[in-house]
Amino acid sequence: MSDWKEYNLRDLVICNNESVDKNYPYSKIIYLDTGSITENKIDGLQEFDLNDAPSRAKRLVKENDIIYSTVRPNQLHYGFIENPPNNLVISTGFVTITCKVDTLYPRYLYYNLIQKQTTEYLHSIAEASTSAYPSLKPSDIKALEISLPPLPEQKAIASILSSLDDKIDLLHRQNETLEKMVETIFKQWFVEEAEEDWEEVQLGEVIRTTSGGTPSRNNKSFYKNGTIKWVKSKELLGSFIIDTEEYITQEGIKKSSAKIIPPNSVLIAMYGATVGEFAIISDEMTCNQAVCALIPNEDYPFTYLYIWAKLNKEKLINLSSGAAQQNISQIVIKEQLVSTDIEKIKRFNLLVEPFFHKIKLIQFQIKNIAQLRDTLLPKLMSGEIRVS
Repeated sequence: MSDWKEYNLRDLVICNNESVDKNYPYSKIIYLDTGSITENKIDGLQEFDLNDAPSRAKRLVKENDIIYSTVRPNQLHYGFIENPPNNLVISTGFVTITCKVDTLYPRYLYYNLIQKQTTEYLHSIAEASTSAYPSLKPSDIKALEISLPPLPEQKAIASILSSLDDKIDLLHRQNETLEKMVETIFKQWFVEEAEEDWEEVQLGEVIRTTSGGTPSRNNKSFYKNGTIKWVKSKELLGSFIIDTEEYITQEGIKKSSAKIIPPNSVLIAMYGATVGEFAIISDEMTCNQAVCALIPNEDYPFTYLYIWAKLNKEKLINLSSGAAQQNISQIVIKEQLVSTDIEKIKRFNLLVEPFFHKIKLIQFQIKNIAQLRDTLLPKLMSGEIRVS
């Protein structure tokens, strides 16, 4: 460790280096808002005429910049810029971080900043701010102390972590491909080839649905040393749920409306910003009251229910209502229509179930690689594990 040196980040980075001004050469922009990127995964970009763009569309970025949301760091709205379009503009809700590359390798800093301990520290600063909501200033990031190995070792460390992230990204794309294949078959069989005289039935007449509950937060024994996976609506991200952020105890279930939900149940979010989001549970779990669980059966297997939920997401969002926030109810979900062609549903399940089995196996691979990366990250950044 004698060749590692301590630095103050303000000596190694430039923040918010460029913004849109009167000399900006593009009339159309590609815009990235803070809510559209989480843990370096972009959910969507928007295109605007420059004159019609949101007022926050001002920040410019370039290759190898790091972007970090200044609001609520614990929501993990950050990313590393690679191959950006020339007209990419990001929200002023981000701080952009440009490294002085003669001393600091950009990807090394990126992994340093996304460590759990760093995120928690920055969030504590944000919560202490005097603004209306927890927020950072660029100076808060520049005030961080950082321990740096020689530049070649920085690159080697970043390469190890990047290779794990690349593997995770590849596996995610494999699952997306498999799911698109299943979705294509579903659309062909149950939408494009639908006969005019086909009958439909309300979902609630052919399957059982249920919801969950939240054990009292005032009783820590409902959560401490819990062994039962407890799903919150924000965890419904499509595909299989392998693990959950929180676990609850049997006592927590007894003293709340939470209940055990069988494996392969399809979950749909009913409240707030996540309304309409969906997922499958890989094993026995429970959930909170913001989630509706569709319990599969022999006639309506999870393979059919999952793609049905995916294709009906926008419809459920449009049906949501409420002055304070969007919401739907179990009743609304149960009133939606499904096919009555049981024979065809069973043939569909027989054909696509191997796809879902592969998707679930890949989800477990992703979980294991992510755990390896998260274990290695602090050890590599502290020098506990050295690389040549």
